[in-house]
Amino acid sequence: MEYAIQHTRTTVDPGTEQDSTVDHPNPIAPPDSNTNAAPASGYLCIAPDVRIGSNVKFSKFVNLYGCEIGDDTKIGAFVEVQKNARVGKRCKVSSHTFICEGVTIEDEVFIGHNVTFVNDTFPRATTNGSLQTEADWKVETTLVKRGASIGSGATLLANVVIGEYALIGAGAVVTKDVPAYAIVTGNPGKVVRYFEVGSTNE
Repeated sequence: MEYAIQHTRTTVDPGTEQDSTVDHPNPIAPPDSNTNAAPASGYLCIAPDVRIGSNVKFSKFVNLYGCEIGDDTKIGAFVEVQKNARVGKRCKVSSHTFICEGVTIEDEVFIGHNVTFVNDTFPRATTNGSLQTEADWKVETTLVKRGASIGSGATLLANVVIGEYALIGAGAVVTKDVPAYAIVTGNPGKVVRYFEVGSTNE
């Protein structure tokens, strides 16, 4: 089931968040004309600082905070989008995908199921015996350019750029930049061939 958000911003009051295991008869009620915001729902966890375009559609059990979602984009179930991440217009993000801080996805991008982005090349839990905080590491970025497609189960390491209309095969591990119109498969991902420039089909 999907829920369409027609207004520009959706807010969730953490103090009124409902149990997501309960079947609510009306998970998202019509937006309040005075606040332009949908009420809290146990199915959707969307923070007040999320910027949402028009006609965005969400499936159940999404978690978004501090990010931006463009017009006419669809977000599947169990997707998390972290702060300072951006998803462009007319994108499709399939279920169980993780979009971390530092990721920019341009317009008309397809993201398959269970795709993982990484923003730390050398992750550690602690520094000098104490749990790390944001001050202990630097976010590393990833850019997915317009029209690209990322297959299900793919992992994109930090500091890579996926070119326009490139295709990343299912299960691939992307460790370096991918040229426009390239088709990449395997672990580590390698270019196996190219689409003709101007074509997005085989």
